[in-house]
Amino acid sequence: MKKIHVFLCVLAILSTACQPPPQIGERTGQWTTIEASDGSLPVQRHEAAFVGIKDRFYLLGGRRMNPSSIFDIPSQSWKNGNKVPIEMHHFQPVVYDEKIYILGAMTGKYPGETPIPHIYIYNPVSDSWEKGDPIPEDRQRGGAGAVVYKNKIYLACGIKDGHRGDHKNWLDVYDPQTGQWEKLPDAPRARDHFQAVVAKDKLYLLGGRTTKSAEGPFKNTIPEVDVYDFYTNTWSTLDNNLPTPRAGNYAILYGEDILVMGGESATQKPAHKEVEALNIHTHSWKSLSPMLQGRHGTGVILYKNKLYVASGSGNQGGGPELTSMECMSF
Repeated sequence: MKKIHVFLCVLAILSTACQPPPQIGERTGQWTTIEASDGSLPVQRHEAAFVGIKDRFYLLGGRRMNPSSIFDIPSQSWKNGNKVPIEMHHFQPVVYDEKIYILGAMTGKYPGETPIPHIYIYNPVSDSWEKGDPIPEDRQRGGAGAVVYKNKIYLACGIKDGHRGDHKNWLDVYDPQTGQWEKLPDAPRARDHFQAVVAKDKLYLLGGRTTKSAEGPFKNTIPEVDVYDFYTNTWSTLDNNLPTPRAGNYAILYGEDILVMGGESATQKPAHKEVEALNIHTHSWKSLSPMLQGRHGTGVILYKNKLYVASGSGNQGGGPELTSMECMSF
């Protein structure tokens, strides 16, 4: 009987370990506001990073010379860290070797912001900044999507001239170990103000626009989803478009679905609350529970099966800048 009991226990463990991750649609959950235990708040910002490492969340950058805002999960409280070395905004952060890399960013004032010519690296342990490798001069841009895949960083699309134009459909790969850059095939279309996601050896570009301040900066949103296959080195475009086209959105992989959240568009003054999920196998979309607060220009963190969003702007453009944080548990 003892051998049978042990066998059944091992079988149960193996069964649990082999179970696929939770799927979107089984339970969509509801959003709730997260308040700090001591009443602390992060620094207001937008067009910034919101990224998690271990048991802390980090808000970095945004317009102005902001200090970092650090949310400690065990104590459920915010504290401020060091300021950025230069103003940096309009970027998608990536985590590599437990440090936060910022590339494809801009600096300066609207509408003529300029691309930042170097990578900047934030060390969460020392709360310090380091100026990293240069970005090739002929490939510098801001508002780009950035992801990590097999220890290399991929930089997609972006805009060269602030919010005025010169949109790019470029794809580049950077090796943090060697400092070398390589040009890859151009995407089917240019876009900026978006986030990219890696899923199943493919790179997905979702949302964004081609920003032209003279035409109204919130127009020209892009519904198409472009996909790069890392193995074949080729691009394709999905048949099913993003249901709610928007820019300034943020995105993340959850199980077998890519979630596209928040953003801004010309269709409404408030920032978008929508959360829409793309299944990476069927390429079908479904709508999930909307956020409590619409916001754009921030990020989303998946931590212990919960989604967290914080900061950002509550309307089109630069304000109001938010200090709230909310989460959804599946």
